[in-house]
Amino acid sequence: MQNPYESRKLVDEYLFFHYATFTEAAGDLPVPKEAWGFPMRVVTELIDRASTPHRALDVGCAVGASSFELTRSISHVTGIDFSGAFIDAAQALKTTGSLEAKVAFEGKREQAFQAQVPQGIDRGRVHFETGDAMDLRNDIGVFDVVLAANLICRLPQPMRFIERLKDLIVPGGQLLLATPFSWLAEFTPEENWLGGMGASRPSHEILAEILEPAFSLELTKNLPFLIREHSRKFQYGISLGTRWRRR
Repeated sequence: MQNPYESRKLVDEYLFFHYATFTEAAGDLPVPKEAWGFPMRVVTELIDRASTPHRALDVGCAVGASSFELTRSISHVTGIDFSGAFIDAAQALKTTGSLEAKVAFEGKREQAFQAQVPQGIDRGRVHFETGDAMDLRNDIGVFDVVLAANLICRLPQPMRFIERLKDLIVPGGQLLLATPFSWLAEFTPEENWLGGMGASRPSHEILAEILEPAFSLELTKNLPFLIREHSRKFQYGISLGTRWRRR
């Protein structure tokens, strides 16, 4: 069976999630506008730009909107995703600035959509590549900022990624995390969940306990997100956004 993250359908849905305007997504429906544009907001609402970072890593970058947003203040950004189809789409956007897609509108009727990198973005600042968050290449280097948005609860072994973080970020650097802690056995075996079982502590407490020897928590923020399924059906979620400083 094909990996759904390699399908054209999911690529198009992610292009819409990352690049559609609120009007394109919702029209005049009473949809919560503050939840749209999550891939950009996860950067703008969590990052400390005053620390003048130079290198950033976006792990689980999907089709690249957060990576492009990072380039507004960072000169070298690397976006990594396990899906080759996602990276192909992100690379096409880097090359041409736009990409056509189709998403569900009603029944079998589709809505044509053109994903466009926002104005003012220097697309040459970003490099995209395929990679495994749980097994990042050894020569990837170190970064001033590492972003992982809605990634942890989609990894089969999230601890393999979390344990690597301290080696990816320079002292004083920033770790930007966002997760709704949507633990599902289809993505993460239950024995690898960080909480979410019976009388276990909340996942955010367990994650903090793991990170705190190497990082200090600077910011906690609720980040709503909206995923459109079709013209009149949306998924609404709230990720816990945090900014951590490497000790």
